[in-house]
Amino acid sequence: MARKLVTVTDSKSLISEQFRTMRTNIRFSMPDQDIKSLLVTSSIAGEGKSTNAANLGVVFAQEGKRVLIIDADMRKPTLHHTFRTLNSSGLSDVLTRQQIYFNVIQKTSVEGLSVIPSGPLPPNPVELLSSKTMDILMQDLRKDYDIVILDAPPLLSVSDAQILSNKCDGTLLIVNMDVAQKVDVLKAKATLSSSKAKILGVVLNNIKIPKNHYYYQTYGS
Repeated sequence: MARKLVTVTDSKSLISEQFRTMRTNIRFSMPDQDIKSLLVTSSIAGEGKSTNAANLGVVFAQEGKRVLIIDADMRKPTLHHTFRTLNSSGLSDVLTRQQIYFNVIQKTSVEGLSVIPSGPLPPNPVELLSSKTMDILMQDLRKDYDIVILDAPPLLSVSDAQILSNKCDGTLLIVNMDVAQKVDVLKAKATLSSSKAKILGVVLNNIKIPKNHYYYQTYGS
């Protein structure tokens, strides 16, 4: 299903402002390094990682950046639904050397934002993501875009995100307060640490703040 692009439909909302705050925090999280690639994942399914990846890509593009979002979830892809693009070819075709990467990049309705969908679902996503071809692809994309965002599967379900975290400059861990258990979050963090990922921070979804302060509740993915 399509994820909600609140940063497009209601750019002045409090939620959109939170995404812009995330953008700023990412920029300042590693002051000595230019973050060119970012992995977005979660501990388990249903925590909002794809929603966050899509909206984060939008706010970077709204800043004037050249942004590419890759649907690196070659098991349950959703990016093509969110941005209403085709998924006849994509990442899996590039990694199996059936397509050149710039042939599968699709522009979105958001100026400056392009996507690479997952493509046909392969039987061996782990092998494809850990391949040398994936390394070369990331090197090429860093030259063409200001930031590349990878939407990866949950960490505790499969090893895809763990593999990709080592290939990116930073990782965001999405935690849904109504879904994730503390033990799952700790396992996810340990998994990222074992792969020597650079964890930029944790994004909390579904936080309810008392009305006497702010009322802010994110939407589900």
